[in-house]
Amino acid sequence: MSLPIWIYVVVAGIFISAFMAVKTAKEDRDMEEEWIEKEGQIYVDRMQKEKEEKKKLKTTS
Repeated sequence: MSLPIWIYVVVAGIFISAFMAVKTAKEDRDMEEEWIEKEGQIYVDRMQKEKEEKKKLKTTS
């Protein structure tokens, strides 16, 4: 018994949709990790700068 062609199209659409959802989720996760790393580095740099400034103030006192 053969199935109508539209059923094959619907099943293919479901698989394509699932693939695109997984692909998009991975891209979003990668972008978010990159942003977190960038913000973390900015924070670390700021903390190091403040530490150096405190050290300079102690040595000049």
